[in-house]
Amino acid sequence: MNKEQLEKFLGGFKGSDKSFPFGPEALVFKVMGKMFALVSQIEEIPRVTLKCDPVDGAHLVGQFDSVVPGYYMNKKHWISISLTGELPEGMLTDLAHDSYQRVVKTLTKKDQQQLKDLE
Repeated sequence: MNKEQLEKFLGGFKGSDKSFPFGPEALVFKVMGKMFALVSQIEEIPRVTLKCDPVDGAHLVGQFDSVVPGYYMNKKHWISISLTGELPEGMLTDLAHDSYQRVVKTLTKKDQQQLKDLE
């Protein structure tokens, strides 16, 4: 999966909003104002940073060269994945979906309801 395909996938989640709050280097994806993904924009090999379970993240970091603790993020709860093709596409989309769901679960009940009411 290349950067453009990944960005389209991340933008397809319900309530997903994208912006450049940190400048042109990083496209940030949020749901109800909370970040669930960050995609680098100017690196030779693009990278996506996703929220994940700490145990799963540690396992992935140990198993794949393209996965490292979250770049500029809480290294326990975020991982950064270089889009080299090493990580299977299905695993990448599963991790992106899990990141989105982890953030949705932390939303207030009001925000969860507003998200649910979106068409």
